[in-house]
Amino acid sequence: MISETMESHKKDSPSDIKCGIITLSDSLKEKGNEGIEEDLSGQYLFERLSEKYEVSAYVLIADESDKLIQAISNMNSKGIDVIFTTGGTGLESRDITIETLVPRFDKVILGFGEEFRRKSFEKLGSGALLSRSTAGIYNKTIIFALPGSPNAVEMGLNLIYPEIGHLVKHARK
Repeated sequence: MISETMESHKKDSPSDIKCGIITLSDSLKEKGNEGIEEDLSGQYLFERLSEKYEVSAYVLIADESDKLIQAISNMNSKGIDVIFTTGGTGLESRDITIETLVPRFDKVILGFGEEFRRKSFEKLGSGALLSRSTAGIYNKTIIFALPGSPNAVEMGLNLIYPEIGHLVKHARK
């Protein structure tokens, strides 16, 4: 069932949206600029987002909290509306994305993580319990934390893509 109210809100959504991509990877970061060429998840995000939006920043960083905070602050100060992180969402000791982001969120977008895990469960079964993907708003910038797997990034972006403008409309207020 489609909500008429929701559809009317979407019609008024902005289209001048700036996106940023942050890939967290110790192994790709060691390769320098060549690492971006091997960043399948980041490249997928770049290509798909570029179809409709401006991708204003794309960085590859090591799995370190201070580097993630710096990258987000830089993108936020440049007026980027939506940041997509990929990687660092697992349960290993080097996976710091969730612990770094969640305390900085002004608001958490609970529905994204819930739906991401539901969709993951449909595809993976109980392995979906390992997913810690989340989303939130930091200083009017929406941040989606996606796993590093290209398949997970594709699934996550498929959930997000139809609502990007609508989400940005509300985050800007």
